[in-house]
Parts: sequence; structure tokens; C-alpha cells
Amino acid sequence: MSDSSEETGRPGVGEGAAWSGREGAQAFAAVEAATDWLLGYPFVFKTLGRRLGAGEVLVDYGCGPGKVADQAARRLGARVLAVDTSPEMLALARGSGLAVAEYHLVENGRVTGLPDGCADAVMCNHVLASLPTEEAVLAVFTEIRRLLRPGAPFVLLATDPDCGGMDYASLRIGETGQAYRPGARLTVRLRRTDGSWQEVRNHAWPVAVIPALLERTGFRGVVQQRPSVEEALALADPELANSRTWSAERARPPLVITSASAA
Repeated sequence: MSDSSEETGRPGVGEGAAWSGREGAQAFAAVEAATDWLLGYPFVFKTLGRRLGAGEVLVDYGCGPGKVADQAARRLGARVLAVDTSPEMLALARGSGLAVAEYHLVENGRVTGLPDGCADAVMCNHVLASLPTEEAVLAVFTEIRRLLRPGAPFVLLATDPDCGGMDYASLRIGETGQAYRPGARLTVRLRRTDGSWQEVRNHAWPVAVIPALLERTGFRGVVQQRPSVEEALALADPELANSRTWSAERARPPLVITSASAA
């Protein structure tokens, strides 16, 4: 990653830094993500599991330190290829003993070493928040479409910027009552594993604009789901599910799963 958050696959940290370099990668790895592990990732895995067979190739586009890729490999039995724009993120993932088959760097918008149609599925978690323009989103979707064989599924996890100002267990998105246009900057607070909070600069992508962008880049059959706490109680890790009351998550679930098929 470069030092500019507008050129990377991750949001910036603080006023002028980004999830760049070894220090930035380690900071990103220290994010707790309890809300995501309740209402996000288990539903991504469930959606993928309906169409992805054991041993088939799953690409995690924007894998970061690889925690989600690792769980996908273990739960789905897939051959997971983790890709990211940051060499430091990939190095951190490689050194963590993860159940990931391969690691690939994204350079100039293209995943190195992976041919067209090589993937049986792609997942992409919280990458949109780092993208400042519609052109940047379209470029990412176009590259993901290149990786997928025809008919293969793409599953996207994103936060809803319309859930501004809610104090969720592990995050706070923007400000109360603020309407964010596509690509607008918003500040997100993320809870770290040590209990402290970290502010990051993100970009807002209202979930209603995502289907049209996918259709423009060669996807069809777009479906969106907003998982609820009630659904999660039967799906997420029981210890996590029972660790909190999840009052904000119950009142207004902040995560949306968008799935589509490569045309």
C-alpha cells in the first residue's frame, strides 16, 4: 500500500496515515470486529457454502491479515487464495499459520499470478469503504469479474452508512442524521482487542447503489441481505453470541451481504 488511503485497499488511520507498512498491518490485525463476526462473516460463509464445493477455489479479495480467509478455508473446505494491495498485510498473513493455499499481490488494479476465470467464488469484505470514487469501485468489481468463471458467485460484505451514530459493539459508523453521498468521507470508530478505540477514515457507499454497479461490471442476479441478531444466534460462535446483549445491533443491523453471479 502507498501512504494515501485513496490509493490503497484499506482506509486511512488518523489524520494522514493509512494501514500501510508493517505497523499499519499490525494495527489492522488488532481490530476486534465482534459485530462483523456476529452479523457479517458467518453469513458470508453460509452464502458461499450454498454454491461452493470442498476443494474448489475461493478468492478473498482484500484479505488483510487473513483471519477471514483462514476461517473460510476451515469452515468451507475450500482452497482459499488470499489477495491484497499490501505486501505487509500478505506477509503478516503468511506468518500466522493460516489455512490459506496461496497469497497474491494486487498491483495496478490486477491480481498478480491469477488467470482469467480461475475462481469458483470470490468474497470481498469491507473493501468498498476504502474506495473514494465510483470508478475505483467499478475497477475492483471488474477485476473480481475477471477472476470468476461464468456463473460463479461473488459475495460482498459492507457496512451501511445510513446506520450513522449507532454505538455498536465494535464500531460506530459516521454521524447521526448525516446523509452520505456515494464516496463521501466518513469517520468510523473501531474497537481494538485491547479495548481501546481507533478512528479511521472511510468512504461511504450506500448499499442501494451497489446492485447497479455490479450489473455494470458483468454480474447478474444481485441479492441483498441484512442479517439480524436473531438469525445470527443460530449461526455465529455461541460464546460470542452470548457475550453481549447486542442492543444496537438488534435495533438497527449495520451490515449488508450482497451476492451476485458472474454473467
